[in-house]
Amino acid sequence: MNSFGTTAHQGTQGHNLQAALQRAGFYPLLVSDVVDDALDGRACLSHLVHLETHFDRTEVHRHITVLVLTEDMLVITHVDDQQLDDEGEQMVAQVSTESVPVSQIRSVVLSYVYSQPQNYKPSDPVRELTLSIAWSGGQRVDVGPAACGDPQCDADHGYTGTIAQEDIALRISAEADGLQAVQDAKSFARAVRAVNTSSAAPTDTEPHSLERGRFPSLSPKSSRGHHRR
Repeated sequence: MNSFGTTAHQGTQGHNLQAALQRAGFYPLLVSDVVDDALDGRACLSHLVHLETHFDRTEVHRHITVLVLTEDMLVITHVDDQQLDDEGEQMVAQVSTESVPVSQIRSVVLSYVYSQPQNYKPSDPVRELTLSIAWSGGQRVDVGPAACGDPQCDADHGYTGTIAQEDIALRISAEADGLQAVQDAKSFARAVRAVNTSSAAPTDTEPHSLERGRFPSLSPKSSRGHHRR
């Protein structure tokens, strides 16, 4: 059984992470080993497991995203599966992991969707939540045709759009994923914020670290999996 860190470091969160992977049921032993290897002996402080299922004609594709927070790292694991034959007997799993120092996390954004806001009560659950985390300075651009207020107008108004800074975005629906999944995402976001804001800032005795922080990395970054909706 994996320890998610060393045996000495295994605690409640490590056990809970293993249980969450088992509940997801998406190659739990494989995903467990990959996450454990990516943690490199670090203890899990908080985690978030999100499973998505996509239908493509006669094929069913699944994707799991596992976020694990440690004292100094945010470890992101993506796993997809794909069938190589029509019968679905030959399968492959594509895996990627990324480790981000928590000191490099620039923003943690929670976006909420509530039903019937005019009747809102403090006890009302969130209908949908999107967790976005940015660390590399990467930006998503959503562009569409611009329009004016005249419904009869057919003139070309060019394009308009929004720019959102994010490296990963997970959308959790209370209807599809359950109310507990929404609460888990909120708890994970709070844990990331707590660790990120408590991480040490560069001091005057380390001028070069401050200068390096002004320039985002230009190396290619995989966006597979977490851009899906």
